[in-house]
Amino acid sequence: MTSPPSTVVYTDGACSGNPGPGGWAWIVPDGAFAAGCEARSTNQRMEIMAAWRAVEAIDGPLEVRSDSTYVVNCFRDRWWEGWLARNWQNSQRKPVANRDLWEPFIELVRSRSAVTFRWVKGHGGDPWNDRVDRLAVEAARNQVARSGLETPTAFGSPDRPGQRREPAGEGPTGAAGATGSGPSPSTGGTGGTAVVPPAGVVSYANGITGHSVVVFGHQPPEIGGYDANPWADALQRRLGEILWAKAALHEDLVVVSGLRLGSEQLAAEAALAAGLDLVVVLPYPEPDAPWPAPRRARFAELVAAAKGVLVLQHKRPDGAAQAGAALSRRDGWLARHASEAILVWDGQDQRLARLHRSLVDHLGDDVWVLDPREVR
Repeated sequence: MTSPPSTVVYTDGACSGNPGPGGWAWIVPDGAFAAGCEARSTNQRMEIMAAWRAVEAIDGPLEVRSDSTYVVNCFRDRWWEGWLARNWQNSQRKPVANRDLWEPFIELVRSRSAVTFRWVKGHGGDPWNDRVDRLAVEAARNQVARSGLETPTAFGSPDRPGQRREPAGEGPTGAAGATGSGPSPSTGGTGGTAVVPPAGVVSYANGITGHSVVVFGHQPPEIGGYDANPWADALQRRLGEILWAKAALHEDLVVVSGLRLGSEQLAAEAALAAGLDLVVVLPYPEPDAPWPAPRRARFAELVAAAKGVLVLQHKRPDGAAQAGAALSRRDGWLARHASEAILVWDGQDQRLARLHRSLVDHLGDDVWVLDPREVR
C-alpha cells in the first residue's frame, strides 16, 4: 500500500523589534491558514511557534517549509538529540534557549511518524513563502490573530529583505551559532565572514560545483592508529575503488573532504591517487594546529593539491567546546551541499550513528556505509 502524500505547509515568524510585538503564521498552498501574535516576543520564538502550531493543526504526513535554519536544522540535523542527551543544556553547559517551546514541539514531532522539514530561501521568489511572511508580519504589527480554511484574499505588507535575520541561537550540538535565514555557511559564535574559495569551485547557493561525494568516518584509534598501518592502507585502497567507480558514472565527480585524520584524509589521498578533483571544506582556519609537525606537513600538502578550499568561519574557536560545535556545523553544511556521502562506520560508534541519521535525512538513499572491519 502506498503512503498518502505529504501535506506541504509554509511557516514563518516575525517581530517588530527583537524583542518586541511578535507574529507567527502557517499556510497550506491553496488551503487552510492560521496566524497568531504575542505582545512581546523574539524572531526565534515566533519561528518556533509557527512551525509548532502547523504541526499541531495538520494531521498525516507533513512537510514543513521554513526560511528559518533555526527551526529546520533542529530537526533535519538532529540538534535536539544533543539537547536531550545533555538534559537540555548546550555544549557550554548552559540552558538551551527557548526550551519552553522546543520541549513540547520536539515531543510532538517525535510522536508522529512522518514530519519532515525543508529550508526555503526567504524573499527568494517562492510565492507561498512570501504570503506566509506577509501573514506573520501583519499579525506582529496589528496584534490580531486570524485563520481560515481557504487561502486568504488579502495579505499584509512584507518585511524588508535583510531586516529580519535571526540572532545567534543554538548550533548543531547546542552551542551558540549563527542561525540566519540565508544558505551561506554559518560563521558561528567566533564570527567573521566565510573565506571565499577560488571562483567556480564553490557556490554558496547551490553547493559544490559538480557531483560531489563527501566522506566521513572513523578516526585513527578505530582504524589502526595514527601511524601508517595495513588496515588504513586497505581502507584507502577500498575508498579509491569506490570513488573510481563513482567517477565512471559521473564525469563531473568531485570528492569533498574535511581532512580530519583518519577516514577523511584517507579519502582525500585516494581521490588524488585516482586523479579525481578534491575540494577541502574546513570548519575554521588551521584545524591541524594541535597536530605533530609531520601530520601538519601532509595536511598542508593535501590542501595545496585540492581544486579549491572553503573555510566556514574566519576565526579559530576558543576551546574544545567551540571547536566541537564548529565541526558539527561543518558536518551539517556538508550534508546540505553534497550530492551523496560515504560514511566509514562500524555500526557501533554513537557519534557516527547520529551523523548517519542526519545524512540520511538530507540525502536519503545516497548515503553509503563502508564497514572498516570488512577491509581489515
